[in-house]
Amino acid sequence: MLAALPYRAVFPFAVHPLALLLLALLSGACTSQESGPAFDHAPRAQVERGRLLLAQYQCGSCHAIPDVQAARGRMGPTLASFGRRSYIAGHVPNGPEHLVRWIVAPGALVPGTLMPAMGVSPDDARDMAAYLLSLE
Repeated sequence: MLAALPYRAVFPFAVHPLALLLLALLSGACTSQESGPAFDHAPRAQVERGRLLLAQYQCGSCHAIPDVQAARGRMGPTLASFGRRSYIAGHVPNGPEHLVRWIVAPGALVPGTLMPAMGVSPDDARDMAAYLLSLE
């Protein structure tokens, strides 16, 4: 339907192609972190709460996690240097928003994953993500 319309019917205003390119580049300069919480500068209390929550939810039964009590699991990958990883579970780009979603409902991001849903609330997941992303 759209292809049958003449160019002027679809784009009634004269827009220079370079202006469109500039707008696209400017919109790409905004990152999701600018609109969400600043995890790379999370308050120390939030990072500490996240560390404690990782112990409370017993994430260490599957993962080795630095400075988390009894977190010496070998079933899952070590979470050391998690903040420097490019991907979560090898599929999802690593970042605060994706990590929170992953912690809350891993199967929703990577169907068939072995990571179980642990009943983590979004608030707890934000604090856990703050700790994990602080691991460099």
